[in-house]
Amino acid sequence: MPSTSPALPGVGRDAPSRAELLRFACRTAADTRLVASLPLDPEGRTWIRLDGPSGSEAWLIGWPPGTGTGWHDHGGSHGAFAAAAGRLTEQSLAARLPTEGWTMLELADGIDRERLLTDGRGRAFGPHHVHQVFNPSPDRHAVSVHVYHPPLPLMRRYSRDGRILRLEQVEWPQEWA
Repeated sequence: MPSTSPALPGVGRDAPSRAELLRFACRTAADTRLVASLPLDPEGRTWIRLDGPSGSEAWLIGWPPGTGTGWHDHGGSHGAFAAAAGRLTEQSLAARLPTEGWTMLELADGIDRERLLTDGRGRAFGPHHVHQVFNPSPDRHAVSVHVYHPPLPLMRRYSRDGRILRLEQVEWPQEWA
């Protein structure tokens, strides 16, 4: 029986699976020459845009000690990321949140998750994933590879106060150039 669910823009039969995105992120994170080519800045994150599999976009990102993303989503794209050097902590919400039509949500108890990513370890996620990623080290850079399909149409930024999650801003790709 054919699916009656609307497909995400750019996600079709030829789109890479989450597993393929994760394999790409882990394989790219293991490329020591590429990782070493990333200029590291002591004050802010640095990045290089990469071509991902099957029309996806990918980023090699450098994280100075103590830096992070803040809470955000990926505008409906699915993706994966892997640590290439150092350690990254991901805090995420284990709940499918609506992506449109709200500016404030009260989160249920028990949906917070945390994982540490090191040494080429990564994770894949679906189109409704809300998380924050940060380098917990007080003195060492981290480097990671992130890949998204379809290429990020936007990112929503959130603030969090206890159980309250607020939509603060929507960012568009031209702002990341």
